[in-house]
Amino acid sequence: MKLFKGGVHPPQQKNTAEKATVPMGVPSVVLIPLAQHLGAPCQPKVKKGDTVKVGQVIGDTDAYVSAPIHSSVSGTVTRVEPVVLSGSRPVMCVEIKPDGLQEISEEVKPPVVDSRESFLAAIRASGLTGLGGAAFPTHVKLNPPKGTKVDTLIINAAECEPYITSDYRECLENTQGIIEGILHVLKWTGIEKALIGIEQNKPEAIKMLKQAVSNIPSITVHALPTRYPQGAEKTLIYTLTGREVPSGKLPADVGCIVMNVASVAFVASYLKTGMPLVKKRVTVDGSAVRNPQNVEVPIGTLLKEVFDFCGGFKSEPGKVIMGGPMMGVSQYSLDLPVLKHTNALLALDADEGRIPEETACIRCGRCVRACPMRLLPLELDRLVKTQQFEEAQRFHLMDCIECGCCVYACPAKRLMVQSIRIGKDYIRRNAKK
Repeated sequence: MKLFKGGVHPPQQKNTAEKATVPMGVPSVVLIPLAQHLGAPCQPKVKKGDTVKVGQVIGDTDAYVSAPIHSSVSGTVTRVEPVVLSGSRPVMCVEIKPDGLQEISEEVKPPVVDSRESFLAAIRASGLTGLGGAAFPTHVKLNPPKGTKVDTLIINAAECEPYITSDYRECLENTQGIIEGILHVLKWTGIEKALIGIEQNKPEAIKMLKQAVSNIPSITVHALPTRYPQGAEKTLIYTLTGREVPSGKLPADVGCIVMNVASVAFVASYLKTGMPLVKKRVTVDGSAVRNPQNVEVPIGTLLKEVFDFCGGFKSEPGKVIMGGPMMGVSQYSLDLPVLKHTNALLALDADEGRIPEETACIRCGRCVRACPMRLLPLELDRLVKTQQFEEAQRFHLMDCIECGCCVYACPAKRLMVQSIRIGKDYIRRNAKK
């Protein structure tokens, strides 16, 4: 086991670790975006007034890097139109008024899998994307380019962000499902072995996983040092294998594929039941939440209904974040929906959610020491703010994983990650042009 450079030790705040997952039930309305993944957005397959059922395809595309979208409820489509989500760009969405019956679509049936090709087709049909937050279509990840030799499947159970415990609950509540999913992936992709990486601050989950694989030599469980961002793809690969993913390359280029623990567990569930990805376990926490807990939420449920299910707010939230406090995205409204890759919803009170005022950089180098990608965050921040984007690329701007370690370590509270995101967005847009 290797130790990656940099990283930080934020307070863990795992307040909901011992709270079993509670199913939320049917919401009053769902708003389902047709772009919940990296790649091409889906096109609507339903229109206003249509009746839909649970598991029915409501959005799809012929694009390879994409994943179909399914209805999480049965009911009536009330609108199909663009909605501005937290990314500040309009996304085509399907709004459905549930009928409360939760009738299952005739499309839902276990897939027939008898080859690598049929396995990958089943994964695509399930709508599975990376459930740890990246939202990369899983069938694409499991099908690396020809000539690429992948020998190691890495299962990410690290869950290093503060507050979030949804993956931990997956490990405790669905241990066997995780192992079954891993075995399916190994069998149909031909990968030789699987390494489960989980931080040492989860001893009960480590114990249960080790017991589950005690007679399976192809799967091993590894307790990792508790240090953020241990669960980032490249740091996890380095810690478990000692392999470094080169700049601009993918994990498959060093013989690895990384899957989130909830993603691989879903594989087992889908092959058994045929029910596509229509619900998500979400950690609901934060200083403004009355009853923090882990909730199983139908995808498309509005944030306000999830918080109401958890008792509402005990104080006025100053900030609502989808995801963790280090890498999550602030939400401008509670009328936005839970997505496939939503693993946490945090509501922080005015004091905890306050953004400190930036002061002048004192060039102390703490951001450089904290950066797990060995970058110079202070220089990237300066170059983007002075619009020197080509020079920023020379300093490997696109290699930033946006983990936030630099901002956390900075005594001047410089918002370096925000600058880097602006720079990366500018470069991507110019590349498309």
